[in-house]
Amino acid sequence: MIQSFLIQSLVTGGVYAMLAVGFALIFGVARMINLAHTSFLMLAAYGMFYFTSRLGWNVGLAIIISLVGTTLIGLVSYKLFIDRIREHQVTVLLITIALAMVFQECMLLAFKAHFWTAPTLIVGYWVLFGVKISYQYLVVLAVVVFVLLGIWALLAKTKLGIGIRATAQDTEIANLMGISVPRILLITMGMATTLAAIAGAVVAPLWTVHPYMWAGPLVMVMAIVVLGGLGSVKGSVVGAFIIGLVETTVVFWLPGGAFLSSAFALLVMVIILVVRPEGLYGIVFEEERL
Repeated sequence: MIQSFLIQSLVTGGVYAMLAVGFALIFGVARMINLAHTSFLMLAAYGMFYFTSRLGWNVGLAIIISLVGTTLIGLVSYKLFIDRIREHQVTVLLITIALAMVFQECMLLAFKAHFWTAPTLIVGYWVLFGVKISYQYLVVLAVVVFVLLGIWALLAKTKLGIGIRATAQDTEIANLMGISVPRILLITMGMATTLAAIAGAVVAPLWTVHPYMWAGPLVMVMAIVVLGGLGSVKGSVVGAFIIGLVETTVVFWLPGGAFLSSAFALLVMVIILVVRPEGLYGIVFEEERL
């Protein structure tokens, strides 16, 4: 029981972490709140379902096409609808929530309001101290570790990462230093969309795929980003695992916990913010961003 609880906590926290890091990157670099962020998780999940269950494609090919297709949709959406108005924050909120609803209605028209699941990426289980742990959960954990370490290495060790952090700290100074700010913003949007798409691809066999599956994670991701500190990648990761642990604890140990998990997770966020209003890793100085 304890083993299952720990694995479920890590899986939930890891999926939230990938989503929250993408959300935090967009906010930290572009100062933009993208309410369509988790809709890309939905699109990738539908891609996995369609390519594997409907077309019978190989799982590896389905993952590649789902990730590439979803990322391209995110980049095109950014260039067409968001780029020119990104400095108008209220307009960005309206445009991005409208985009999410358009994606939702497209999936509703294409697949109806049915609930689907994609085939598991790896069939089987591993027995740990008498408890069966699905290989699918282990795959999710491996992907989470690989992706988060990759993001850390990119931001900390590469020229692109330096450009992203410089743009996050001061757009005008970054521009004067010869950094192409529009290019950095486009790359950041692509990274964030890809993170959401990866989350969608790995959870498609675990979660129910339906047109409204983006809404719940969006609320939790926004709570995580606020809890960790707006624009802080490290805070987003820590906050994600805290929320994942709280959700899983409520589901496992409280009667009717499946219906109360989100409420308890948000309650924990409120309690922490009352004690520390800027979040766990809130930005005191602008140069600390990212």
